[in-house]
Amino acid sequence: MTHDTLAVHAGRDPARHAGTVNMPVYRASTICFPDMASLEHARANPDTEISYAIYGTPNVRALQEAVAAMEGGHRALAVPSGLAAISAAILAFAGPGDHILVADTVYGPTRRFCDVAARRLGIETSYYDPMADDIAAMVRPATRLIYAESPGSFTFEIQDIPALAAVAHRTGIPLLLDNSWGTPVHFASFAHGVDVSIHAATKYIAGHSDVMLGILVANERFYPALREHATLHGLCASPDDCYLALRGFRTIVPRLRQQSASALRIAQWLRGHPAVEEVLYPALPGAPGHDLWRRDFTGAASLFSVVLHTRSEAAVRAMVDHMGLFAIGASWGGYESLIFPGYPGPVRTVRPWQRGQVLRLHVGLEDPDELMADLDAGLRRLLACRD
Repeated sequence: MTHDTLAVHAGRDPARHAGTVNMPVYRASTICFPDMASLEHARANPDTEISYAIYGTPNVRALQEAVAAMEGGHRALAVPSGLAAISAAILAFAGPGDHILVADTVYGPTRRFCDVAARRLGIETSYYDPMADDIAAMVRPATRLIYAESPGSFTFEIQDIPALAAVAHRTGIPLLLDNSWGTPVHFASFAHGVDVSIHAATKYIAGHSDVMLGILVANERFYPALREHATLHGLCASPDDCYLALRGFRTIVPRLRQQSASALRIAQWLRGHPAVEEVLYPALPGAPGHDLWRRDFTGAASLFSVVLHTRSEAAVRAMVDHMGLFAIGASWGGYESLIFPGYPGPVRTVRPWQRGQVLRLHVGLEDPDELMADLDAGLRRLLACRD
């Protein structure tokens, strides 16, 4: 099936739910069984049967099935947040005395988890340049995984995922990828050699800025370690949140199609604005990583950054504080447009960031002409303050 069709039909079986188009919400803790044999069967088959709600209810299972089917993975697990998915993926494979390789441009909370929580557990992290041709020399006997994020957080570097996969698989370790930007729609993780794909389902999968949720999708080899970790640590997702996420997932393809088209148009326009030094959007011809993006991705999310010709915080505030349509917000992937300023310098150690202030833009479903007018007015305020 195409992604358009999978998004509508994967994880759906109306005949099992009185013919309802959307599965009702199954709120449960205890599951009752007619006999011991039924209970024993459920416990022996935790991925297909339910013995206790912590291991998944019908809503959780349906969402997991739908996302795994679209991305081409073996199975998926839903957990309470994107960061929970990140930490679970790392801790499922690394422990005291182990070493992990992590891209220097990962999501800020991922880096904090590695520097604080993982370090407390005796896990050593080395950060690698996401633009490096080969990181094989950084792999040690104690290295247990490679963690990638493509494109990179805030600065949108595209990584050569098949090349990373080749390095990981030569040494028998998994390649983990934060695929929240690529989504199951635009990046086929497992076809490119990824072993565990991580999603902040809070973003495009849920799509309406009202759910906190993470999803881990894995291949058959590495799924059991994730399942064991989730079981041992009691990681489970709310059936209500999974219901909302699955409802959002049904429209992910047309939402991305419209939002991505608007984002590309706005990014092209921003390239010529006098306040903008560079637009960091892999879908733009000539942008850093564009060739890899064109080779590996089937589309682009509606999230990108612009580098400004200034480092003045006052000028940035003059712009951001008075936007009409772009709200100030740290998340993305919903139907609304967002703007978020940042300076990547403090969280880069391998390739220091020494350029201007960065604005991250999430383009929603609003009219792109009206969004450009809002941005133009804001950038004019920025230029007036800077001057």
